[in-house]
Amino acid sequence: MNEWKPKSLHFQQALKTMMLRKKGVLKSFRTPWESLNRATLNGLEFNTITVIGGRPSSGKTLMIDQLIREGFPLNPELSIRVLQFQFEMVGEKSAMREFSAVTKQTYRYLNSADGAGASITKEVYDLCIKHAEEVSKYPVDVVDDPKTVLELEAIIHKYMKTYAVIKLTKDGKQIRQYPHTIISLDHSMLIRKDKHESNKNETLFNLGEVLTKLKKMYPIAFIILTQLNRSIEEPGRNEDGKYGNYIIPSDIYGADALNQHADFIFALTRPGLRFIKYYGPDRFIIDHDDIIACHYLKNRNGVTGIGFFEAAFYEMSIKEINTPPQDLTVKTKK
Repeated sequence: MNEWKPKSLHFQQALKTMMLRKKGVLKSFRTPWESLNRATLNGLEFNTITVIGGRPSSGKTLMIDQLIREGFPLNPELSIRVLQFQFEMVGEKSAMREFSAVTKQTYRYLNSADGAGASITKEVYDLCIKHAEEVSKYPVDVVDDPKTVLELEAIIHKYMKTYAVIKLTKDGKQIRQYPHTIISLDHSMLIRKDKHESNKNETLFNLGEVLTKLKKMYPIAFIILTQLNRSIEEPGRNEDGKYGNYIIPSDIYGADALNQHADFIFALTRPGLRFIKYYGPDRFIIDHDDIIACHYLKNRNGVTGIGFFEAAFYEMSIKEINTPPQDLTVKTKK
């Protein structure tokens, strides 16, 4: 068999995709945030890799939890599964955060840790039971033991084949149809280094290559969480109104390994935690610590830029906000 194929096949596939999207047969996975949907193709496309970067407490985990929690009711026309590689957080803790989001109660309150007389009420506990029963109907599966890249690849192959269905074509041939699947990895750094890998960078390069291979084989939307390098916290980058306030692609941990494979990269930062009052040369006014600046660093099918959100930690969710006003009284240099 030839190793090459005529480019005309790609045009045919592109035309087919355009018609399927026109008819509404092929859809993206809508997210809870309209600004993110606008930045993408009305949501996350399947057969893609999305990387979300951020320092600790930037809102990465809140975002992925909310995206999956609200994803099923937001996409009722899609028959999807979710597979989460959840290496960082104990499953029970993750479930508790979800209860916090749906009951609008703090994590402390749900654990009856707010002091005398503040024990969780029966009403709130019953809400948690109801939510657990509702979401248990959704096909969400979790792998919670750290894996190597090769182990992760093997699990994904097995998962996709387990839930595939055999269908007959018009000419009577059998084909295997795989489910549209969201696969999340809660931290790229937590992939175990294999014995043949010399360092973490090599592990990340191997991860990127495996994910790219898998996204071409199956209708998967990968979402990979990763850290930002510590350089973002250097004093010179935290002075008001400086270009250095902004996150750039090289701030992503393992940037060389992940950037080339990702279709969409965005990074989260809370300028208030870095004591920045006027964010970047645009001097966006940051008046509290829960404002999140979301930098769209790479977007194969759209534009890059900055969006703004607010972390509602008391209910474990993230909300869209308008772009903050700018302080234009000072002219800054990049």
